[in-house]
Amino acid sequence: MRQQENLKLITLLLPGAIFFIAFFAIPLAKLFVIGGTGALGWSAYTAVITDGRYFKSMLSTVTLSVIVTLITLVIAGISGVFLARQEFSGKRLLTAMLTLPLAFPGVVIGFMVIMLGGRQGLVPAVTQHVFEQPWVFAYSMVGLLVGYVYFSIPRTILTVMAAAEKLDPALIEAARSLGAGPWHLIKDIIVPALKPALLAAGAICFATSMGAFGTAFTLATKINVLPMIIYTEFTLSANMAMAAALSFVLGLITWAALAFARNLTGSSVPAAA
Repeated sequence: MRQQENLKLITLLLPGAIFFIAFFAIPLAKLFVIGGTGALGWSAYTAVITDGRYFKSMLSTVTLSVIVTLITLVIAGISGVFLARQEFSGKRLLTAMLTLPLAFPGVVIGFMVIMLGGRQGLVPAVTQHVFEQPWVFAYSMVGLLVGYVYFSIPRTILTVMAAAEKLDPALIEAARSLGAGPWHLIKDIIVPALKPALLAAGAICFATSMGAFGTAFTLATKINVLPMIIYTEFTLSANMAMAAALSFVLGLITWAALAFARNLTGSSVPAAA
C-alpha cells in the first residue's frame, strides 16, 4: 500500500520534474557555463562589481526597481483598499481601466511614454506653452520609471484588492469605537493585515522591473540598465560570455529578492519557489 502511494506520487511529480529539468535547470546550467568561457573566464561573474560600467548599470537597475516598487505600492495600496471597501457606480469600469495595462506589451507602453513625454509629446507641448521650455523625459530614467510604474500598478492593485476584501470590518469598527483616527487605522490595522500581500506584490514588482526589456528597448536613448547592457553585449559586441554572465547575475539578484519576500510572507510569493 505504501509503495503504491509512493508510485502515484512519483507519477504525479514526474511531468513537473521533467519540465523543470528541461526548461529551467539545464538552460540555467548552460548559461552559467557559457558565462565562464569568455576572455575574462569565471571572473566575468565579478565584473558586475569590479567593472565600473557594469556596476553603474546594476546600481541604476536596482535603484530604479526599488523606486518603482515603492511608488507602485503606495498608489496601488491606496487604490486597492478603496476599491475593495467602497461600492459606487462605475466601480467595475474603473477597475477594468486600472488593470488595462496588463494587456499591453512593454514596447507599446514605451511608445505611450513617448507620446506623453517625447519630443512631440503632451507634456513637452504643455511645458513649452507655459514655461517656454519643453520638458522631454521619455528617453531618460524618468521615462522608464513612468513606464514601469504604469505596467506594475495593475498587478499590485489586484493583489491588494484580493487581500483587502478579506479584511474583517469588525476590526476597523472596533478601533474606531476606541477613538482611533484615520492614521492609526492605517498604521495599526490595515497595513499589518495587508503586509503579506504588499510584500508579495512588491517582490514581484521589483523582479519585473529588474528584468523588463521591451519598454527600456523602446526608450533606450540615454538609459543604462542591466537588460540593455546585456542586449548590447550580445548583439553589438558579440560578447556572448559576458551577456550570459550578466544575465545569470541579474537572475540571481531577482531570485534573491523573491526568496527574501517568500521568507517574510510564508508561501505568498510563488514566483520564488
